[in-house]
Amino acid sequence: MTNIVLKLSARDLVRADLASCGWAGSDHHLSVVARQLERARAGEVDYLAVCPATDIPVAKGGVDYQVKDGVGTLWQLAVHPALQSCGIGTFLVEAAELRIRSRGLRHAELAVEEHNSRARALYERLGYAAYGRQPDAWDEQAADGSLRHYETICTLMRKNLA
Repeated sequence: MTNIVLKLSARDLVRADLASCGWAGSDHHLSVVARQLERARAGEVDYLAVCPATDIPVAKGGVDYQVKDGVGTLWQLAVHPALQSCGIGTFLVEAAELRIRSRGLRHAELAVEEHNSRARALYERLGYAAYGRQPDAWDEQAADGSLRHYETICTLMRKNLA
């Protein structure tokens, strides 16, 4: 077995990156991300891209500072499917936590769908602890381009960054 080592960096996601992020979701999802980039310009969120030397994103995710006072809320985290379980998700979460700390905040939170045991295991390994449940919903784009309303239950998780 051959191991491949990628040198990763985290930077701000920019609109030009969206053309190479089709792996992260539908056109509708990427249009939602584009709107979040407007919020990033206003300082309300950070939206990160994790890239190898090619500078093409292989992971992306946001930190919203408007959800709860004194907390950075991680959301819309995604790693290219072909590169999952390679440590890139860990790198992304740690980069997001660094952004939260750089704003002088000491708490990170996130919500993970209850059926997503793989992601939950990652967050628990990184020190996040469940503290509640809540419904969530969003519009998803079907293969034919139509939108449907998706509803789910999420586990709320938090981590003290102090």
